[in-house]
Amino acid sequence: MTTQIAVKLPDDLVAAIDRLVDEGTFPSRSAAVRRALDGLVAASERAAIDQAFTRGFRAVPETADELSDAMRLAVEAINDEPWEKWW
Repeated sequence: MTTQIAVKLPDDLVAAIDRLVDEGTFPSRSAAVRRALDGLVAASERAAIDQAFTRGFRAVPETADELSDAMRLAVEAINDEPWEKWW
């Protein structure tokens, strides 16, 4: 299902959208606006997730032992990597 909405945009923004349509970047103005709004909503959702992680880590920060284990495991993973295969 879709819903049509009316939006007033400045002439210069409409001209920029029309250029994108003329260049073939988008098949229509609607497609361009839809893509932009999809990006805006996705960015907002990612920001909300980032904020939730931040709140969680501030509420329950890593202990010194956890950080030490993380460093040890990272070093082990790097040392276990078959670097010769990359050259």
